[in-house]
Amino acid sequence: MTPNIPAAEYASENRAQAIAAVAWTLNERRENWLNPSDLAKRVPEVVAGFPDRILPINEAATAELKKRTLTNLYNQRPAWLDNAHNALDAAVAAAYGWPASLSVDEILARLLSLNAQRAAGP
Repeated sequence: MTPNIPAAEYASENRAQAIAAVAWTLNERRENWLNPSDLAKRVPEVVAGFPDRILPINEAATAELKKRTLTNLYNQRPAWLDNAHNALDAAVAAAYGWPASLSVDEILARLLSLNAQRAAGP
């Protein structure tokens, strides 16, 4: 995937769609953990185009929602979160044509190499 191509041109590209799908799933699962329907309700914003407001359903929910932060989620690192990140990593690796089994060090080396190539220009 090339940085000098506008994102809109990737809209129908299979690799971009695969990344978008797993990223959307990751975001949806995190959002559901942060603001579950048994603790929070969504209220339409009065100004068109703005996202819904997320409000606790009661005082007990307010206290519980204060504990539900991304930091706490990532510190707990439940299996579903790891699985969602692994799926995203695999989709990105596939977009680069890389095997999904690369170590973090191998990924960083490849990204550094790509960055150096792109910085050098055509």
